[in-house]
Amino acid sequence: MTIRKWDHLPYQSVNHYLKTAYGVKVYKASVNGGFTCPTRDGTKGIGGCIFCSGEGAGECAGSREDSITTQMELEIQRLIHSHHAEKFIAYFQAFTNTYAPVEELRRKYQEALQDPRVVILDVGTRPDCLEEPVIALLQEIAKTHEVWVELGLQTIHEDTARRIHRGYDLSCYDDAMARLSAAGIKAVVHLIFGLPGETKAMMLDSVRYVAASGAWGVKFHLMHVLRDTVLAEQYAAEQFSLLTEEAYLEVVVDAIRWLPPDMVIHRLTAEAPRDILIAPDWCIYKRQVLNHLHKKLKSLQAYQGEFYRQT
Repeated sequence: MTIRKWDHLPYQSVNHYLKTAYGVKVYKASVNGGFTCPTRDGTKGIGGCIFCSGEGAGECAGSREDSITTQMELEIQRLIHSHHAEKFIAYFQAFTNTYAPVEELRRKYQEALQDPRVVILDVGTRPDCLEEPVIALLQEIAKTHEVWVELGLQTIHEDTARRIHRGYDLSCYDDAMARLSAAGIKAVVHLIFGLPGETKAMMLDSVRYVAASGAWGVKFHLMHVLRDTVLAEQYAAEQFSLLTEEAYLEVVVDAIRWLPPDMVIHRLTAEAPRDILIAPDWCIYKRQVLNHLHKKLKSLQAYQGEFYRQT
């Protein structure tokens, strides 16, 4: 197999993809659409997944008290000031961003795309919240903007899914992927390494499944513990242990080897605000973790011969 190298590494990062597609680095403007989630509002549960914070992973998003227009303006100005950014992604990040009537979704998405410098709509959601009218809306928007749909799969193992209160089964993911693919919409799948009870073999089972499912991109997350979550209570009761940095990096290296070489990797580790992070401490130092990962990759035979496994 011919090795494909991007930026001297054996995987295609989202930054490389964006620079190739748009000529410059494209920055995410994270907004809060004011949505909730079926595992929070009583439809499928209360309180959300056991690892989910009170902000629904939207700690870096704007304030739900502000309009989408205001949030986008503030984020764009911040990114211009801090990074001299020129093009942007409207990233609906907090909670489940297709969980509303389709006309509300249309209004909020279009509001986020008003600025001509916004070139991509990125929507974080769940496979069980992608009804046909929603997919039709996303397909319509894809005629003028690139569209990404991020799916929080986390694991393919049903016992783990029940343990983390995910609220849908694997067949729901399969169905969503098939319909997104048929609509020509790019799917980015989230996987968490280190979920309670999972072995490395189980984690790689999930990677192989996603690799074969037609996903365009993937995000790898470290299982970390945030304050005021069910997971924090379980961690305090010593019901599970967390991965060390070394163990996590070993999983990530093997995971990359099972992906199609052209799959776009959007994330290699997790981030969390220090004020709500309980553990592990090492994940705070993202740049250091990535440096350690790249050192591992460069030490392998990826640059002399075979690297990717046949999926």
